[in-house]
Amino acid sequence: MTRQMRWASLVSLGLAVAVGAVGCLGDNDSSDTTSTSIGAVSLGDALPGTNATTFAEAKANFGATETQADGLGPIFNERSCSACHSVGATGGAGQNVERRYGTLTNGVFNGLASTGGSLRQLFGIGGFNPSPGLNCQSGTDSNPAPGATIFAGRVTTPVVGAGLVELIPDSTILAIAAAQPAAIRGVANFDTIHLTDGPFVRGQRRVARFGWKAVHASVTDFAGDAYLNEMGITTTSCDRGSVVTDFATENRANRAATNAVINGCPDDLKPGVDDDFAEENNNCAGGLTAVQDDVANFAFFMRNSAAPPRAIDNSNGRGLTEFNREGCNGCHVTTTFTVTINGRSASFQPFSDFLTHDMGTLGDGIGNDGDSVATTRRMRTAPLWGLHFRNALLHDARTSDKATAIAAHAGGGNGQGSAAAAAFAAATSAQRSDLLLFLSSL
Repeated sequence: MTRQMRWASLVSLGLAVAVGAVGCLGDNDSSDTTSTSIGAVSLGDALPGTNATTFAEAKANFGATETQADGLGPIFNERSCSACHSVGATGGAGQNVERRYGTLTNGVFNGLASTGGSLRQLFGIGGFNPSPGLNCQSGTDSNPAPGATIFAGRVTTPVVGAGLVELIPDSTILAIAAAQPAAIRGVANFDTIHLTDGPFVRGQRRVARFGWKAVHASVTDFAGDAYLNEMGITTTSCDRGSVVTDFATENRANRAATNAVINGCPDDLKPGVDDDFAEENNNCAGGLTAVQDDVANFAFFMRNSAAPPRAIDNSNGRGLTEFNREGCNGCHVTTTFTVTINGRSASFQPFSDFLTHDMGTLGDGIGNDGDSVATTRRMRTAPLWGLHFRNALLHDARTSDKATAIAAHAGGGNGQGSAAAAAFAAATSAQRSDLLLFLSSL
């Protein structure tokens, strides 16, 4: 697209080297030591040291509405990043709940890819005319998909502070897992990097930390994936002179061989790759490494958004004590992570181990093809920072009530959150009140 200047080379302004973590698993210090030193004054603010002009451009791109002329569709969930990431500020959590489905085949998960699964896009662009007299139709994903027996919703996660999380060393996350008691020990997911950008190189295996299932390790990969699967915008990028096509294949309704009503219809109003960055740059000649401009802008915005600000803790520290006593800190660790970003030291507390845990019946039952039922129950520990801005809790937004969300961690009695849920149920009303006040300050 040409509506934005290419800021791919400026994404490096958000580069940083992580230097470690402070704090420990299960810290029982009842003092209010959990405030972040790098939090924003307002939700959605930029990190200190971020180029203000570049951040504003990137934020505008994050909020830009895609149209059919841009390549929207043929099927999609929303028309802009900010349409989903919007609660409290651009980049916040969302109200939007995307839909997933699948089934079990011979006891393992089957995402029914032949029907378009496991993600069902909610909308289609409908009728479109790529040339005079050519009448085309995008179609929409069937609801329910043929053969589906498992259905789940996933609410949009916030992306503010994502650049800080991106820089937590893999070794730190793995060390947290190793220190956890066996009964609640989390599992680190690994992802292969798609787009060379910032500290990441295509082909690297890194600990994933973004998304409800911990799918991506870098915000750039996260952005490219969302641009394709949530908005239907296909892109190419460049890696050391090679064309990267990982996000260049359109999703067709129900994974049909063609969307044509009459022969000759393209997938959407913009035939071929919607934004063929590689072709625009002589197929990456001269050893070019660069990310498609919109994806680079999305990444810059996320990478340079500050951690969400804290509210006042009206429990006067008692809620943190209760948080630890009930064992919430086993997964929602109170660790203070410290990284260097934009040339500055940044300390922050997201209240997550960024590992996946078996949540019993609270797990959404969705996985990758061939995953065991136990694996499909695993969910990434949701970071609790910014909780006081959110009104849709748990992965499927089933409640806005914090006590109800905690109780759901029982997971049918067989999940790794069940002990904490039981401790909350057994707590006195005063203890529960203190915990909820503390959570409302995050």
